[in-house]
Amino acid sequence: MKNWSDLDKRYLWHPFTQMLEWTDTDPLVIQRGEGNYLIDTDGRRYLDGISSLWVNVHGHCRDALDKAIIEQLGIVAHSTLLGLSSIPSIALAEKLVKIVPEGLTRVFYSDSGSTAVEVALKMAFQYWRNLGRHTKRKFVTLAEAYHGDTIGSVSLGQIDLFHSIFQPLLFHTFSLPTPFPYRHPDLSLEECRDRSLDHLRALAEDHAEEIAAVVVEPLVQGAAGMIVHPPGFLRGVESLCREFDILLVCDEVATGFGRTGKMFACEHEGVRPDLMSVAKGLSGGYLPLAATLATEKIYEAFLGEYAEYKTFFHGHSYTGNALACAVACANLDIFESERILEQLQPKIALLQELLSTEIAPLPHVGEVRQCGFMVGIEIVEDSAKRQSYAPELRTGARITQDVRSRGVILRPLGDVVVMMPPLSVTQDEIRTLVASTAQSIAKVCGA
Repeated sequence: MKNWSDLDKRYLWHPFTQMLEWTDTDPLVIQRGEGNYLIDTDGRRYLDGISSLWVNVHGHCRDALDKAIIEQLGIVAHSTLLGLSSIPSIALAEKLVKIVPEGLTRVFYSDSGSTAVEVALKMAFQYWRNLGRHTKRKFVTLAEAYHGDTIGSVSLGQIDLFHSIFQPLLFHTFSLPTPFPYRHPDLSLEECRDRSLDHLRALAEDHAEEIAAVVVEPLVQGAAGMIVHPPGFLRGVESLCREFDILLVCDEVATGFGRTGKMFACEHEGVRPDLMSVAKGLSGGYLPLAATLATEKIYEAFLGEYAEYKTFFHGHSYTGNALACAVACANLDIFESERILEQLQPKIALLQELLSTEIAPLPHVGEVRQCGFMVGIEIVEDSAKRQSYAPELRTGARITQDVRSRGVILRPLGDVVVMMPPLSVTQDEIRTLVASTAQSIAKVCGA
């Protein structure tokens, strides 16, 4: 029998992982999935508390999703969209346009959240060039933003831990202060919101002819530690974009497909972006698939004679992959047939209640941030002073290691413990998730 742990250490290079430390650990090797659980090579079961990094929606080995892939596999696994089309890609595009915010009418496929954002920023840049407005080439992003790991999406990012080393490769962006008292506890939610919007207005007044688009993670900045924006912020950004003729790009890679309690986070404030990027939950967490949706106005700016070179020269070998599109169609069918968003509301309420009674009162919890099923638990050494633990203590990582011994998989963002269970999680499993996390925080932090 193969020793998968040893083979992992011999051959794999893991993402966002210091491999020198990894080789001193005993890696958890997943062998299979079942419902909301992952099962390792020793047969131990773990509640998937992070949806396999925010992608799984309806659980593992879901019959309808498995069947969709198997049926499509018997037809064709892949054919290019360069010069050809395919039934699954057309069918999924039709389904997407029916559920996204009004005005988004065109679907451009790629294969990850990073590439979906990359596509959006290139579309925004070329849109203005095709209109002859060559000065509009810069982007506005939020402090502590995260939009992916390709060079364009990293340029939009504002998290030094991930991005500072690549600074010489990146293009310049304008930055807005985060509209949340996460780094500014002396300010109220409303003051943070207004400060950020005032900053955007000042930027627009001075640089509107330079700015191609504002790019935001709507409602929740995930990788920044689940920073939840105050009500009215997203709508305020949209209003300023319209006033100053700037495109609005919404990165719904993490927030889309029910994570915030609605299909897309934009819906909470009735916002209609010019471009929207989706990925992660698009395929139900089964296969790599992403899409960038655009308005008809943007699409039409790329139409012209061949010699005008208005074509969007961008694409991927696996664009609109038939297997991925087929399972994505099945994923959206489940949302509709099982009324997933409606069924989700009492589970969100229960999660909120348990977080407030079992997690928030713990002495080393500085703050619990929640929007739907997106949760960040900030761990601090002194909650009264909001004093953080020293980074080298790796407190968040130790908590998630401890909770694993209790049969739950979580992942930290620094000292923010993240929960994002599949939408299919049961109420009993939510109770287990919260109770186990509370026990691990108490044990590791000595409370």
